[in-house]
Amino acid sequence: MRIVIAEDSVLLRAGLERLLTDAGHEIVAAVADASALLAAVDRERPDLAIVDVRMPPTFTDEGIRAAVLIRAQDRHAAVLVLSQYVEERYASDLIAANSAGLGYLLKDRVAEVDEFLAAVAEVGAGGTVFDPEVVAQIVVRSRRSDGVDALSPREAEVLQLMAEGRSNSAIAGALHVSEGSVEKHVSAIFTKLDLPVESTGNRRVLAVLRYLARAADPRG
Repeated sequence: MRIVIAEDSVLLRAGLERLLTDAGHEIVAAVADASALLAAVDRERPDLAIVDVRMPPTFTDEGIRAAVLIRAQDRHAAVLVLSQYVEERYASDLIAANSAGLGYLLKDRVAEVDEFLAAVAEVGAGGTVFDPEVVAQIVVRSRRSDGVDALSPREAEVLQLMAEGRSNSAIAGALHVSEGSVEKHVSAIFTKLDLPVESTGNRRVLAVLRYLARAADPRG
Protein backbone atom coordinates (compact mmCIF):
# COMPACT_ATOMS: atom_id res chain seq x y z
CA MET A 1 0.00 0.00 0.00
CA ARG A 2 1.28 3.50 -0.87
CA ILE A 3 1.05 5.70 2.24
CA VAL A 4 1.57 9.36 3.12
CA ILE A 5 2.42 10.10 6.77
CA ALA A 6 1.75 13.54 8.27
CA GLU A 7 3.19 13.82 11.79
CA ASP A 8 5.12 16.73 13.30
CA SER A 9 7.03 14.61 15.83
CA VAL A 10 10.26 13.49 14.15
CA LEU A 11 10.54 10.41 16.36
CA LEU A 12 6.96 9.25 15.84
CA ARG A 13 7.11 9.98 12.12
CA ALA A 14 10.29 7.94 11.76
CA GLY A 15 8.82 5.18 13.91
CA LEU A 16 5.67 4.98 11.80
CA GLU A 17 7.72 4.97 8.62
CA ARG A 18 9.89 2.11 9.88
CA LEU A 19 6.94 0.11 11.19
CA LEU A 20 4.92 0.44 8.00
CA THR A 21 7.90 -0.23 5.74
CA ASP A 22 8.73 -3.38 7.69
CA ALA A 23 5.10 -4.44 7.20
CA GLY A 24 5.53 -4.21 3.43
CA HIS A 25 4.03 -0.78 2.75
CA GLU A 26 5.61 1.96 0.63
CA ILE A 27 5.93 5.37 2.27
CA VAL A 28 5.66 7.81 -0.63
CA ALA A 29 5.90 10.92 1.58
CA ALA A 30 6.50 11.69 5.25
CA VAL A 31 5.72 15.31 6.13
CA ALA A 32 5.50 17.53 9.20
CA ASP A 33 2.69 20.00 8.49
CA ALA A 34 -0.75 20.24 6.94
CA SER A 35 0.25 22.19 3.82
CA ALA A 36 2.90 19.61 2.99
CA LEU A 37 0.31 16.89 3.59
CA LEU A 38 -2.14 18.41 1.11
CA ALA A 39 0.62 18.83 -1.47
CA ALA A 40 1.82 15.24 -0.99
CA VAL A 41 -1.68 13.79 -1.32
CA ASP A 42 -2.33 15.83 -4.47
CA ARG A 43 1.02 14.79 -5.95
CA GLU A 44 1.22 11.13 -4.93
CA ARG A 45 -2.44 10.04 -4.84
CA PRO A 46 -1.67 7.55 -2.04
CA ASP A 47 -3.78 4.57 -1.02
CA LEU A 48 -3.86 5.96 2.52
CA ALA A 49 -2.97 9.13 4.41
CA ILE A 50 -2.07 8.83 8.10
CA VAL A 51 -2.66 12.21 9.72
CA ASP A 52 -1.89 13.76 13.11
CA VAL A 53 -4.63 16.07 14.40
CA ARG A 54 -2.46 18.87 15.79
CA MET A 55 0.32 20.14 13.54
CA PRO A 56 2.35 23.32 12.91
CA PRO A 57 2.10 26.23 12.98
CA THR A 58 -0.49 26.56 15.76
CA PHE A 59 -0.67 22.92 16.88
CA THR A 60 -4.45 23.12 17.21
CA ASP A 61 -6.49 21.41 14.50
CA GLU A 62 -4.51 21.86 11.27
CA GLY A 63 -4.13 18.14 10.67
CA ILE A 64 -7.74 17.14 11.03
CA ARG A 65 -8.92 20.16 9.03
CA ALA A 66 -6.61 18.96 6.26
CA ALA A 67 -8.13 15.48 6.58
CA VAL A 68 -11.62 16.94 6.19
CA LEU A 69 -10.46 18.84 3.10
CA ILE A 70 -8.87 15.72 1.59
CA ARG A 71 -12.11 13.83 2.06
CA ALA A 72 -14.16 16.72 0.68
CA GLN A 73 -12.06 16.78 -2.48
CA ASP A 74 -12.13 13.00 -2.89
CA ARG A 75 -14.78 11.16 -0.89
CA HIS A 76 -13.02 7.86 -1.59
CA ALA A 77 -9.66 9.00 -0.18
CA ALA A 78 -8.63 6.75 2.71
CA VAL A 79 -7.57 8.65 5.84
CA LEU A 80 -6.45 7.34 9.23
CA VAL A 81 -6.34 10.06 11.89
CA LEU A 82 -3.98 9.56 14.83
CA SER A 83 -4.16 11.82 17.86
CA GLN A 84 -3.82 12.13 21.59
CA TYR A 85 -6.98 14.23 21.45
CA VAL A 86 -10.50 13.99 20.08
CA GLU A 87 -11.55 16.97 17.99
CA GLU A 88 -15.29 16.33 18.25
CA ARG A 89 -16.50 18.84 15.69
CA TYR A 90 -14.18 17.81 12.87
CA ALA A 91 -14.36 14.12 13.70
CA SER A 92 -18.14 14.35 13.43
CA ASP A 93 -17.78 16.06 10.05
CA LEU A 94 -15.54 13.25 8.83
CA ILE A 95 -18.04 10.60 9.90
CA ALA A 96 -21.10 12.39 8.55
CA ALA A 97 -19.66 12.90 5.08
CA ASN A 98 -18.73 9.29 4.37
CA SER A 99 -17.48 6.60 6.74
CA ALA A 100 -15.82 4.31 4.17
CA GLY A 101 -12.02 4.35 4.20
CA LEU A 102 -11.88 6.27 7.44
CA GLY A 103 -10.21 5.69 10.80
CA TYR A 104 -9.67 7.70 13.98
CA LEU A 105 -7.41 6.21 16.63
CA LEU A 106 -5.81 7.61 19.75
CA LYS A 107 -2.03 7.45 19.58
CA ASP A 108 -1.65 4.97 22.42
CA ARG A 109 -3.15 2.39 20.02
CA VAL A 110 0.01 2.62 17.91
CA ALA A 111 1.85 0.80 20.70
CA GLU A 112 -0.35 -2.21 19.95
CA VAL A 113 1.48 -2.97 16.71
CA ASP A 114 -0.74 -5.76 15.40
CA GLU A 115 -3.88 -3.76 16.18
CA PHE A 116 -2.47 -0.68 14.48
CA LEU A 117 -1.38 -2.55 11.35
CA ALA A 118 -4.79 -4.21 11.17
CA ALA A 119 -6.40 -0.75 11.32
CA VAL A 120 -4.12 0.50 8.54
CA ALA A 121 -5.09 -2.46 6.35
CA GLU A 122 -8.80 -2.06 7.13
CA VAL A 123 -8.96 1.66 6.38
CA GLY A 124 -6.77 1.33 3.29
CA ALA A 125 -9.17 -1.31 1.96
CA GLY A 126 -12.14 1.02 2.39
CA GLY A 127 -13.18 -0.10 5.86
CA THR A 128 -13.81 1.93 8.99
CA VAL A 129 -11.99 1.87 12.33
CA PHE A 130 -12.84 4.10 15.29
CA ASP A 131 -11.33 4.10 18.75
CA PRO A 132 -14.13 3.51 21.30
CA GLU A 133 -13.01 6.59 23.26
CA VAL A 134 -13.36 8.69 20.13
CA VAL A 135 -16.85 7.37 19.52
CA ALA A 136 -17.85 8.02 23.13
CA GLN A 137 -16.89 11.69 22.97
CA ILE A 138 -18.44 12.26 19.55
CA VAL A 139 -21.73 10.47 20.03
CA VAL A 140 -22.57 10.40 23.73
CA ARG A 141 -22.61 14.17 24.03
CA SER A 142 -25.51 14.35 21.58
CA ARG A 143 -27.22 11.13 22.61
CA ARG A 144 -30.88 10.73 21.83
CA SER A 145 -33.29 7.82 21.72
CA ASP A 146 -31.21 5.34 19.78
CA GLY A 147 -33.37 2.24 19.34
CA VAL A 148 -30.88 -0.06 21.05
CA ASP A 149 -33.43 -1.01 23.72
CA ALA A 150 -35.70 -2.41 21.01
CA LEU A 151 -33.17 -5.07 20.00
CA SER A 152 -33.74 -8.69 20.97
CA PRO A 153 -31.04 -10.41 23.08
CA ARG A 154 -29.70 -12.16 19.97
CA GLU A 155 -29.70 -8.94 17.93
CA ALA A 156 -27.86 -7.17 20.74
CA GLU A 157 -25.30 -9.98 20.73
CA VAL A 158 -24.84 -9.66 16.97
CA LEU A 159 -24.42 -5.88 17.29
CA GLN A 160 -21.79 -6.35 20.00
CA LEU A 161 -19.82 -8.65 17.69
CA MET A 162 -20.20 -6.12 14.88
CA ALA A 163 -18.69 -3.53 17.22
CA GLU A 164 -15.68 -5.83 17.64
CA GLY A 165 -15.12 -5.54 13.90
CA ARG A 166 -16.29 -9.03 12.98
CA SER A 167 -17.73 -9.85 9.57
CA ASN A 168 -21.05 -11.64 9.16
CA SER A 169 -19.15 -14.85 8.48
CA ALA A 170 -17.10 -14.46 11.67
CA ILE A 171 -20.22 -13.66 13.69
CA ALA A 172 -21.91 -16.79 12.33
CA GLY A 173 -18.93 -18.85 13.44
CA ALA A 174 -18.90 -17.31 16.91
CA LEU A 175 -22.63 -17.87 17.44
CA HIS A 176 -22.74 -21.25 15.67
CA VAL A 177 -25.49 -20.14 13.30
CA SER A 178 -25.69 -19.77 9.53
CA GLU A 179 -24.44 -16.64 7.81
CA GLY A 180 -27.95 -16.17 6.42
CA SER A 181 -29.30 -16.05 9.97
CA VAL A 182 -26.76 -13.38 10.85
CA GLU A 183 -27.76 -11.36 7.78
CA LYS A 184 -31.39 -11.44 8.94
CA HIS A 185 -30.38 -10.23 12.41
CA VAL A 186 -28.27 -7.44 10.90
CA SER A 187 -31.20 -6.36 8.71
CA ALA A 188 -33.46 -6.31 11.77
CA ILE A 189 -30.89 -4.24 13.66
CA PHE A 190 -30.82 -1.65 10.86
CA THR A 191 -34.61 -1.48 10.89
CA LYS A 192 -34.93 -1.11 14.67
CA LEU A 193 -32.20 1.53 14.77
CA ASP A 194 -34.00 3.39 11.96
CA LEU A 195 -31.08 3.18 9.55
CA PRO A 196 -32.67 2.99 6.08
CA VAL A 197 -30.71 2.08 2.97
CA GLU A 198 -30.43 5.71 1.94
CA SER A 199 -28.79 6.71 5.26
CA THR A 200 -25.69 8.84 4.81
CA GLY A 201 -22.64 6.69 5.52
CA ASN A 202 -22.30 2.98 6.08
CA ARG A 203 -25.26 1.53 8.01
CA ARG A 204 -23.05 -1.02 9.71
CA VAL A 205 -20.77 1.72 11.02
CA LEU A 206 -23.71 3.86 12.16
CA ALA A 207 -25.18 0.89 14.03
CA VAL A 208 -21.86 0.24 15.76
CA LEU A 209 -21.58 3.91 16.72
CA ARG A 210 -24.99 3.67 18.39
CA TYR A 211 -23.88 0.57 20.29
CA LEU A 212 -20.58 2.09 21.43
CA ALA A 213 -22.29 5.31 22.48
CA ARG A 214 -24.74 3.35 24.61
CA ALA A 215 -21.95 1.25 26.12
CA ALA A 216 -19.95 4.36 27.02
CA ASP A 217 -22.88 6.32 28.47
CA PRO A 218 -23.23 5.92 32.27
CA ARG A 219 -26.96 6.56 31.90
CA GLY A 220 -27.18 3.21 30.10
